[in-house]
Amino acid sequence: MRHLLIYGTSAIAFFVSLSGAAAADPESCRQVRMAEPGWNDLAFTTGIGVTLYNALGYQAESTTLGLNVIYESLKNGDLDVFLGYWDPAMKTYYQPYRTSVDQVRVNLEGAKYTFAVPSYVWEAGVRDFKDLQEFADKFDKKMYGIEPGSNQLMLDAIADPNFALSGWEVVESSEVGMLSELARKTKDMEFIVFQGWAPHPMNTTFDFRYLTGGDKFYGPNFGAATVSTQVRKGYLEECPNAGQLLKNLGFDIDFENKGMGFLINDGMAPDEAARAAIKADPQRLDAWLTNVTTFDGKPGLDAVKATLGL
Repeated sequence: MRHLLIYGTSAIAFFVSLSGAAAADPESCRQVRMAEPGWNDLAFTTGIGVTLYNALGYQAESTTLGLNVIYESLKNGDLDVFLGYWDPAMKTYYQPYRTSVDQVRVNLEGAKYTFAVPSYVWEAGVRDFKDLQEFADKFDKKMYGIEPGSNQLMLDAIADPNFALSGWEVVESSEVGMLSELARKTKDMEFIVFQGWAPHPMNTTFDFRYLTGGDKFYGPNFGAATVSTQVRKGYLEECPNAGQLLKNLGFDIDFENKGMGFLINDGMAPDEAARAAIKADPQRLDAWLTNVTTFDGKPGLDAVKATLGL
C-alpha cells in the first residue's frame, strides 16, 4: 500500500507538471505585438499588458498607430493584441474588419465619449449638438479633436445637415494638444467644443459638461461605452496562455483614472505607470493571472510578483 501511495503521489505530480507545461505557448508566441492610438487610457492599459507579458517571460512591445492602421495590421497578422475597442464609438472603424478580428472580452464598463464644452459655455446655452450652430462665431467654427484618424465621428456630425455645421473645421492634433488648447481657452473664458471622454483625469482637472444630441454617432447616455480587447484572427487558439491573460485582464474607471494620472500629471512612461499602479493595487494580480503561466510553464503569479518586487 505504501508503494502504491508513493506511486500515486508521484503520478499526480507528474501529470500536474505536464499540465503546467502544456499551458506554456510555442516559441512563435513569445513576441506579443500590441498597439494603441496614442490615447492615455489605452497607453496605460496597454502598458499594463506589456508589463505583465514581459514579467511572464514574453517579449511584448506596443506601437502607437492610427485606428485604421491598427485594424489593417490585425487583419494582415502584423499585430496580435488591441485593448482599446470603444463600442459604439469605434464601430465605423471596426465594421470592415469584423471577420478578420476576434473579440476577447469587455475590459472596461462605464466609459463615455462625446462632445463636451466648458461649464460656462453650457450655461450660455450650448447644451446639445444642435445648439452649436447658434454660437458658430464664438466657436470660430472649430471643434477640437485628437489624433488624425480618430475624429471621424466629429467629421460625420459636421456632415449631418440636422446640425447645420457646414463650414466647421475639426482641429486635429493629439490628446495633449487638445487639452492644452482647452486649458488656454478656459483660462480666458473663450468658447471651445472638444472631444471628451471618461475615464480620464480631464474630468477632474477641468470644469466641463457633456452635450446631449449625439446619440446617432456616439450612442445614448452621453456616448456610454464599453471598451473591449481584440486580437488577430486565431490568436487565442495559437497562443492559449497569452490568450488566457487577455481573457482575465479587466479594469475599472477608478483604476484607469489613477493610472492615467501617473502618465499625465507625473510624466511617467506607460510601463512606469503600469508598475506604479500595480504596486499600489497588487491584489488585482490574483484575478489577472488565474490559470496563467510564464512562457516556459511556471506559475505566473509568483513570477510577476518576483519581477515587480511584490
